[in-house]
Amino acid sequence: MKTITVDQLKLKKHLSMIEQITLKDILYTWVGSPTEGVDDYFELEYTEDVFAKMEKTSQKTDVMLHGNVHFRYITLTEDNQIVIGFLDSNSELKHRIISLDEM
Repeated sequence: MKTITVDQLKLKKHLSMIEQITLKDILYTWVGSPTEGVDDYFELEYTEDVFAKMEKTSQKTDVMLHGNVHFRYITLTEDNQIVIGFLDSNSELKHRIISLDEM
């Protein structure tokens, strides 16, 4: 998995409702369509702290993604690239641009 640093990205400051729903759908498909549904499995909340993102808010469940990394959020760049933020095995925040081909 190729990772990048956040300073290499130009992330959107605001996500439309359509972008938020689309990111949820993409994430749901990317992780293999869990039976719980995206809202129950991820418990995502839209936030606009430093940049706009669909962020995992509940600490009661830890979502493991491909390669044993812990999901934190999904967002878009200004060029509409899909970016996933995750914690690696050292609890370091990393970012990965995913493509629709990976699904």
